[in-house]
Amino acid sequence: MKKYVIGFDLGGTNSVLALVDQEGNVSERVSFKTNEYPDVDKYVRQCTQTITELIQKAGGKEYIAALGIGAPDVNYWNRSIENATNLPWKGIVPLADKIEAKTGIVTFITNDAKAAALGEMLYGAAQGMKDFIMITLGTGVGSGIVVNGELVYGKRSFAGELGHMSIRPENGRVCPCGRIGCLEAYCSATGVARTAVEFLEKNDKESLLRTLPITSITSKEVYDAAMKGDQIAKDIFEYTGKLLGEALADCATFSDPEAFILFGGLTQAGNLLLEPTVHTYQKIVFENYRNTAQIIFSGLKETDAAILGAAALAWTTVEKVMTGN
Repeated sequence: MKKYVIGFDLGGTNSVLALVDQEGNVSERVSFKTNEYPDVDKYVRQCTQTITELIQKAGGKEYIAALGIGAPDVNYWNRSIENATNLPWKGIVPLADKIEAKTGIVTFITNDAKAAALGEMLYGAAQGMKDFIMITLGTGVGSGIVVNGELVYGKRSFAGELGHMSIRPENGRVCPCGRIGCLEAYCSATGVARTAVEFLEKNDKESLLRTLPITSITSKEVYDAAMKGDQIAKDIFEYTGKLLGEALADCATFSDPEAFILFGGLTQAGNLLLEPTVHTYQKIVFENYRNTAQIIFSGLKETDAAILGAAALAWTTVEKVMTGN
């Protein structure tokens, strides 16, 4: 009997659920708007309805092994979302317990970046690896750290917030988290946009970016300009990659990874970002770590990655529960 798990990507804008088999094939994808449900109990009712539909499409509850949720601001140990900044519910929301009680499907929940690391290990570029660090470069910077084949959670399951380590503590940018000089303030998509403003203001070189409203420049527009040969745009990615390489060189010292795997919208810049990252990393990393870790892009399609991460959480955790490991 072929079994599935339900992968559940809970984002601030959209909630996406799908059936996923053990080979990572995604089917029956369903989505709805997260922010249309400011009342969490109404949100759970919508989730329950969607999950019931997926169970029917799978052939019945006996075909569903588990449900995995990847979401922001998750306390893995408490199975809850806590004080989320980009979700409509405040305080502590025991979402996994609520959904499990309504559906009867064993449910697991973890931080979305940690889920992405599991997805990479099961289906992507980290297959066969036991020690790697996943870095997600999107609107923010998230991460998942895998050591000896296990995700690192920490006491409250918030280990691995590498986006909020300060790389410029003196006179650095203010991060949305309130700290000064965080990696996220420089190496996210929004960080690239902030760098563009700074670069355009500090010199008067010609640039395609000057034809755009300076306060609303996006990382995609910087990329487009760079691909047309715009020097300021190329310098922006050079600067971003340099800072990312510096940060990864520091990260190497605490887990000695086999690879750093980069994922997210910013990786669409390709070698514009990757080359300065690798060059800086190899130049400044402690000698014992030089040439021991790859810096590579994710092996997952962006459209499937979050669902596969949530599914990987379900498959790997339910297996541990069944085997007692």
